[in-house]
Amino acid sequence: MKPFWILDFRFSIGRLRSKDLFVFAFCALFFALCTAVGAQQPNKIPRIGYLAASRIEAGSRSALQQGLRKLGYIEGQNIKVEYRYTEGRFERLPVLAGELVFLRVEVILTAGSTATRAAKEATSTIPIVMLQDNDPVASGFVASLARPGGNITGLSTLRPEVSAKRLELLKEVVPGLSRVGVLGASDNPGNAQALKEVELAAGALRLQLQYLDIRSPKDIEPVFLEARRANVDGILELGGPLLRVHQTALLNLAAKNRLPAMWVRRGFVEAGGLMFYGVDTEDLIRRAATYVDKILKGTKPADLPVEQPTRFEFIVNLKTAKTLNLTIPPDVLARATRIIR
Repeated sequence: MKPFWILDFRFSIGRLRSKDLFVFAFCALFFALCTAVGAQQPNKIPRIGYLAASRIEAGSRSALQQGLRKLGYIEGQNIKVEYRYTEGRFERLPVLAGELVFLRVEVILTAGSTATRAAKEATSTIPIVMLQDNDPVASGFVASLARPGGNITGLSTLRPEVSAKRLELLKEVVPGLSRVGVLGASDNPGNAQALKEVELAAGALRLQLQYLDIRSPKDIEPVFLEARRANVDGILELGGPLLRVHQTALLNLAAKNRLPAMWVRRGFVEAGGLMFYGVDTEDLIRRAATYVDKILKGTKPADLPVEQPTRFEFIVNLKTAKTLNLTIPPDVLARATRIIR
């Protein structure tokens, strides 16, 4: 004999109309599917965004991974990084920033002030960590280095003594250096402060400056013609995303016009430029992982002071020096952290 509850269940089902029976069956199936999916749902891993004007270099990506790994995060396993870069189409930065906001990433890393501004305009709630910025206070990203306020913090490259050192090294290497072409973009955030530092350093070193403004790719060749007409003896680059994207053209024109140059990124010297002195940006990127970790654990960006650089690099390309008929003084070479032969 069947148990009483089975008979009762059959009786109840038999009293249901066909429409009610269909609804009952559908609900039961939906509940079963939800239960199965829920049981198989993997633990959610945090997602962070990376926003830049140009593609992340292998060294920089490795530095980011190293910094995260040191804190227990393995990219692709327990943390995911959404990379977004414009490949030189800077007008796309707001769109890419919007994509990261739409993806609801937990943190946005920004490489440079242009990317930081796009992220700032896209969100006031998602934490933003600057990988490097010339002057985040003057750019309006933070209230002060000690107390950032808002949703932005990170690392700054602001060090007034760096500009003086870069000019000093250029003068030591180039005999008779008197007029320096300052290569940069006047519309690049942070360059105004950098130029002030360069002007102060030039005054102390008794050097004249010729500002060479590059605001679009079509300006690149004309500024080198301007440099030649102005009898420029050497080049000092201020930096900016546009110059980074057109690295090859800048290096070729500097070589063609036989102008020794102090570049703002190590990649320029590795690709054939003469010298680089400045902040170790890969160290900044590794340190940025600490901000990510603290934010993921609940610390607010407003409570994380902006840090300044502590490590610097001086790289000399002796092959390029030879093509320019320059002899690098031994005491200058002794200060180099790396020599390309």
